[in-house]
Amino acid sequence: MSLKKNKIGILGGTFDPPHKGHLSISKEAVKKFDLKKVIWAITKKNPFKKKSISSLKERVDYCKKIIQKINFIEIKFYENKLKSNRTIDLINYLFKEKKNEIYFLMGADNLINFHKWHQWKTISQKCKIIVFDRHGYKKKCLNSIAFKRLGKTNLEFIKFKKVNISSSQLRKI
Repeated sequence: MSLKKNKIGILGGTFDPPHKGHLSISKEAVKKFDLKKVIWAITKKNPFKKKSISSLKERVDYCKKIIQKINFIEIKFYENKLKSNRTIDLINYLFKEKKNEIYFLMGADNLINFHKWHQWKTISQKCKIIVFDRHGYKKKCLNSIAFKRLGKTNLEFIKFKKVNISSSQLRKI
């Protein structure tokens, strides 16, 4: 008899600031893939961006405020425990529990440079990558190195009612 695996979604990022787009893709992933939970894995700093505007504590607090009573989203900060901010280290940590089946959630904008992430191919082998369409990024995403190399093996592109908002836009306000 095989044990049913816990389907867990991971949405990583600086969440600087968190917004309804993060919430929308989390809800859609839970519904579409029957996920038990979605972990918002907050990082101190995105290696591809300049420093965050808000402190880590402010971002964690704001994430908690946004999710309010949504019980399937957990706010986590793993970097001190892992001594790393690399996605592959988080995946390896969560993958240790064989009962977990991991779904890595990202916006289409992140797939464009996914091939630059540390051990990106290994990430795609250890979990299913779910890419959510983002306004203005679909063409670049579907023409990206990662999409062409991974194809539909461990990657799924999700078209859904987009929320036309980003943390970058909110920081400019």
